[in-house]
Amino acid sequence: MKKILVIVFALSFSAILYAQRKIEKVENINSVSTTEESVSKILKRKVAIGRFSNETQYAKGLFYDKENDPMGKQATDILTTKLVSSGKFIMIERNDISAIIEEMQLKGDSLSTIGADYLIIGSITEFGRKNTGKSGVFSKTKIQTVEAAVSIRLVDASSGLIIYSDEAKGVAEITSKTTLGVGSSAGFDATLSDKAISEAIGQLVENIIAKCTDKPWRTYFLNYEDDAILIAGGKSQGLEEGMVLSLKTKGKKVKNPQTGIMIELPGKVKGTITVLSVGGDTPETEYSFVSVEGFVDKENLMDYIIEER
Repeated sequence: MKKILVIVFALSFSAILYAQRKIEKVENINSVSTTEESVSKILKRKVAIGRFSNETQYAKGLFYDKENDPMGKQATDILTTKLVSSGKFIMIERNDISAIIEEMQLKGDSLSTIGADYLIIGSITEFGRKNTGKSGVFSKTKIQTVEAAVSIRLVDASSGLIIYSDEAKGVAEITSKTTLGVGSSAGFDATLSDKAISEAIGQLVENIIAKCTDKPWRTYFLNYEDDAILIAGGKSQGLEEGMVLSLKTKGKKVKNPQTGIMIELPGKVKGTITVLSVGGDTPETEYSFVSVEGFVDKENLMDYIIEER
């Protein structure tokens, strides 16, 4: 009987060890899969914020300057920060372009501007603040609340069409309480404005990212020689050695009789492009050396586009 118990115990212990090893193996597979997914590369789109205005009556006094509205600039900075932190965009300065040009001229340099793939136009459509509270026998509560509504339009720079439009509202509040005259008491908290606008913009950012990445990233040939084939774009946009792209001809442009708008039909796939190395110092001057699999008419390079696969 004792021998039987020993055998059963040994078999049970072996089964437990095997199960543990099996679980560990599955966990390792999952960790490798997660790692592989995290290293997938994203080709960055070029985005410019064309205008972000304050359409409310808040802070519009006698000496109000529409061109230097603090709330509009505040909203622009918040949206720019959120889009840059996503890691999916190259943000192009537009609002302060005159100051940048002036600074470049003072240094004796010329400014080479870079075209955007998408243009964002936004406005603060609602803004308000209020104080509410409750008073008891021994305590007093004060609630400061700020509400803001932000409207966004996303425009495809190649066609001028609005591809996304939406509005979102954000609310921020802070509570102070005193009991028998003891506790927190404060005037209006100016940071609530930032928080309300930031919350409203944050609700729109994911949709902006989704719409911008719906359309494949694309670039063009810069040079085509036997010893040097170059395309526009480089490291800052996510290109790196070994990346494979699609080589296509430009689609025919036709006028849509329903809308009267010129549209580009899908092009034909002619081969693949493999990135060999990247170079350049800035998004405006970056380039990549590539190899080509497929036929290319060297005399008509502008008839081709290069897209992510």
